[in-house]
Amino acid sequence: MAERAAAEAAPKGPLILAVGSGKGGVGKSTLSANLAVALARQGLKVGLVDADIYGPSQPRLFDNEGVKPEAKDSKMFPVPSRHGVGVLSMGHLIEDGRAIAWRGPMASGALGQLIDAWWGDTQVLVVDLPPGTGDVQLTMIQKHKPAGAVIVSTPQDLALMDARRAMNLFEAAHVPVVGMVENMSGYVCPHCGNVSDPFGCGGVEQAADDLGLPFLGRVPLDLSIRTGSDAGQPPAAGEGPQAEAFLRLARQLVPWIKARL
Repeated sequence: MAERAAAEAAPKGPLILAVGSGKGGVGKSTLSANLAVALARQGLKVGLVDADIYGPSQPRLFDNEGVKPEAKDSKMFPVPSRHGVGVLSMGHLIEDGRAIAWRGPMASGALGQLIDAWWGDTQVLVVDLPPGTGDVQLTMIQKHKPAGAVIVSTPQDLALMDARRAMNLFEAAHVPVVGMVENMSGYVCPHCGNVSDPFGCGGVEQAADDLGLPFLGRVPLDLSIRTGSDAGQPPAAGEGPQAEAFLRLARQLVPWIKARL
């Protein structure tokens, strides 16, 4: 009886929130990093796993490249960042620029080590998934069972086609899609102030409405987001309209998260 009580009292681990796109090049990793920072600014204890085993980018986004995670009992501790978000990525484990030529089972095993780390009192674990619907995504869904998923897409039809495939994968595995985000939505010219829509506008909101899903908001195509990300300074950690775009997303997710903690 004592053993059973101890097992029941054991912590259940952080709530896993997957961020997927189905297609590369839509800014999913940048959004994942900034969403994690924005959720931390809402008072949550947040960690981030870079599940893009073959193309890890989170160490650059969090400015902790070259930092190796410490380990205990064959489990890693997350690498700290200046923004209060612990991060684990294959980019912390391999030499910078080195190609990872692994078959599916090895990549899936690596993902398991990143997720089953010493996350301590982390409440929410944001998982930046690679594009597509392959082995890594299937392992993530089947073995680690996210509480929900956020789908990121640009407004253009080609990106939305792949975003729908990602949603179908989550739905088939009974992982609820919490909502959709329209990234790279609108560009304000820094010289004349005119607004243009290189990738279109409103496509993701319309898709969310058609599918009966919440539309979480838009993030603009903005040079400062790109330069800040390349410099390891997530815009969500600062102030201004760029930070506010990510904070609005976080505020919509906080009630959903807190209801499940």
